[in-house]
Amino acid sequence: MAGKPKLHYFNGRGRMESIRWLLAAAGVEVLDDHGQDFLVGNQLTWADIQLIEAILMAEEKVSTILSGFPLLQVFKARISNIPTIKKFLQPGSQRKPPPDEKLVVTANKVFNRK
Repeated sequence: MAGKPKLHYFNGRGRMESIRWLLAAAGVEVLDDHGQDFLVGNQLTWADIQLIEAILMAEEKVSTILSGFPLLQVFKARISNIPTIKKFLQPGSQRKPPPDEKLVVTANKVFNRK
């Protein structure tokens, strides 16, 4: 792959903003092969959790979204295999399912009450 991979996002704040803040505060550019197992140093941080969550949610919409990003694929595999994360990703855990039409209708009723 030529050049550095880039995370693309609309020009505004959203789900990726907290990841940008965390990486900027640590002096890290998006995802680099810096010889560490995690984004910031050699221990799991909030940046790792935010990025794996964003990756998994994006893959729910487009399963091949990481096909051109081998470093993100390796990152996803490494983080997903941490025992506590692996347990959370299993069916029956506290992780909520992707939003469906029923959830959208319920959320609209709750947040748009008059």
